[in-house]
Amino acid sequence: MRLLVELAGDHPELPYAELDLLGHILERNVQVGVVDCTQPDDIPRLALAHSAMEYLGSCEAENDAVKKMIRDLSISTPHQFAVRVKKIFGSTMETSEPDLERMIGAGICGKVNLQNPVEEFRAVIAGSRCYFGKVIWRSDPRRFADRRPGDRPFFHPGVMMPRMVRALMNISCARYGEFLLDPFCGTGGMVMEANLMGIHAVGSDTDTFMVRGSRLNVKGGEILQADACCLPFPTASFDAVVTDLPYGQSVSIRAESLDTLYRTALLEIARVLKPRRRAVLVTHRDIRAQAASVLEIAGCYSQRVHKSLTRHILVLEKNRSFRS
Repeated sequence: MRLLVELAGDHPELPYAELDLLGHILERNVQVGVVDCTQPDDIPRLALAHSAMEYLGSCEAENDAVKKMIRDLSISTPHQFAVRVKKIFGSTMETSEPDLERMIGAGICGKVNLQNPVEEFRAVIAGSRCYFGKVIWRSDPRRFADRRPGDRPFFHPGVMMPRMVRALMNISCARYGEFLLDPFCGTGGMVMEANLMGIHAVGSDTDTFMVRGSRLNVKGGEILQADACCLPFPTASFDAVVTDLPYGQSVSIRAESLDTLYRTALLEIARVLKPRRRAVLVTHRDIRAQAASVLEIAGCYSQRVHKSLTRHILVLEKNRSFRS
């Protein structure tokens, strides 16, 4: 099916990377993606999207063009419906959102119910284009609030929020029932989120203190003490690897240097990863040169956390023969 996704605007690129979970991106605009969706069951997993719609059409962001699109669609529904319009900042459409809603609603055959509609049609105006669809999923921003890191039994500074962890899981394209590894599991946030998604997650860490803490946070989770430079797993045993690499300031590092740790850990990550699958690594330094010698780089994104902290999210794929 062709899917229209309204994306969050808090990062310019990451929301599009998350759409790889659903299928091939056919078109992208500001906070909008049109996807040839082959995995519709995974739509509710999205973390960096506001809504997903059955794609009905698009046109120039002009009144006459919008009227023609609605007329050509000849929409008739037996259900009570509402029309919502969102103009993304920078759109060229001058007509107000309420006026557009009335104009589009007048072209749909059915009964309007703005308070409790059974169906919702939505237009998103991005740049000079108007995208139109029928809503099939809407994000609930409260769904991550009940597992904030500070509310867990074990807390350590610098951990990522569940919404971002969920996005990384999606970018890895790990599916329900598959196996995922976090070789620097820290407080267990990656393992916790993966398990909630029905992914079989294994977490490991070289620090005894962190392993004990992770086990407190992830009851019944598979957490073990292991060196990421010598992982106790068979070759090609995981469908995805998602991890936040250590930074050295406040963690225990059992290696000559961070460079040595990253180089050796990358080799082990590549070894345990299945062919044609992904590893998503979070770092606080640019390690693309090291990573490219082991795996293929599918994407690299930066996220400024605060003045002295910028995260680099590296998406790697095992698309060539691996030699240790």
